[in-house]
Amino acid sequence: MGRKPGKSYQKRVTDINRIYDRYAKRGIPNREIWRRYIYPVYGICERTFYNLLKAPTKPGFTESVHEYPSLFDMLKDSDDE
Repeated sequence: MGRKPGKSYQKRVTDINRIYDRYAKRGIPNREIWRRYIYPVYGICERTFYNLLKAPTKPGFTESVHEYPSLFDMLKDSDDE
């Protein structure tokens, strides 16, 4: 059984897919999207960019970033007392 991706990885995949969707609808080529909008912010190579675009279809990956309860959820309950 493989490891589940971390929250920072999930956030990066979600952000990159959101950026890609925004500019792909305008008809901008993939390489141009990577060169102008992805590489300056995330500093990833073009191959990694393509791997992240298909990442949500991999098994074991969930797009929900808030999958686990937080420690701060328990603090909220104790403040009510």
